[in-house]
Amino acid sequence: MEKGRAPEDLSVTKPLQKPFQSSFTLLPIKRRQLPSLVSLCLGVIGRHFEDIIEDLAEIASNFPPNIKMALTAIARRRKLLNDDVIMALAESSWEILDISGSDVSDVGLLEVVKTCKYLKAVDVSRCSKVTSAGVSELLQHCQSLEILRWGGCPRSEHTARGCLSMLKPNLKDVEGESWEEVDASEIAHGAQSLRWLVWPKIEKHLLENLQVECPRIIVNPKTSPLGFRGLEVPREATLDVALDDPIVEDIDPKTWAVSGVIRTTLPSVSRPPDELSIAEKFRLAFEERDTRLAPKRAKNARQRQRRAEREWVMMSTKAKALALASQATKSLHIRN
Repeated sequence: MEKGRAPEDLSVTKPLQKPFQSSFTLLPIKRRQLPSLVSLCLGVIGRHFEDIIEDLAEIASNFPPNIKMALTAIARRRKLLNDDVIMALAESSWEILDISGSDVSDVGLLEVVKTCKYLKAVDVSRCSKVTSAGVSELLQHCQSLEILRWGGCPRSEHTARGCLSMLKPNLKDVEGESWEEVDASEIAHGAQSLRWLVWPKIEKHLLENLQVECPRIIVNPKTSPLGFRGLEVPREATLDVALDDPIVEDIDPKTWAVSGVIRTTLPSVSRPPDELSIAEKFRLAFEERDTRLAPKRAKNARQRQRRAEREWVMMSTKAKALALASQATKSLHIRN
């Protein structure tokens, strides 16, 4: 003990020093949810989808509907969705069908709508092989259809314009003295339950005509907190989301990439989206002209054949003899 310093009173307890307190509170770390085992398996299958296409009908026969729909979504993103694939995976309990940007044609679409009769939302946009015939079958078979998405490429825009009349009521040959006596099936071509139409490139005059002649169908609805015309816009009817996005949201996007690189398309010549290419315009114009001139060409061919026969008779000695002999035979028959 040092001299001159009072001894410490060990009986007195000093107050404990407060620990350092941070001026902010740490937020809980949000951990990313790990994908399910089913999603991992679907990723493996999707990555090797080309290898199972030939045996897909047999492989997928025991898959549940949601797995088949997920495989359809992966095949569409991998640019492998065609008639054979969609017919092998189609399930009767499906309520949505997204074949946008695929190689599915009228043949595949017809077989699918015969199987999936309870579809409520369908996306056929950017399907260059689906024509008005396929859309007509879709509208006739799917009586529960509420949402339809089409257009998006020159051929699909052309098909959409040709099918617009199918959505409008048919007021010709309607029997009944009042609207109460008219059966709904008599005035509707198809899709009587259709309420939402997604057509981003619809022309202004077509939109105005559709709104006047078929006000029950809302075209390109915009979401808002208060809804659209008092109705809540379904997610499937919005422009900025794909119809099958929720189906593959838990699956690694590398599934539909090739060698780790996502497929891209080569830049095309800049032109308005609704306009057909010059080559396509020439082809359609040639077909129209060929069909219009076919009767005239047939008539000219017959005239050339008769002219050739007359020239042959006039120039050939043998032909003249045969012609004179034929006339002499006819005159003898007449005299007898």
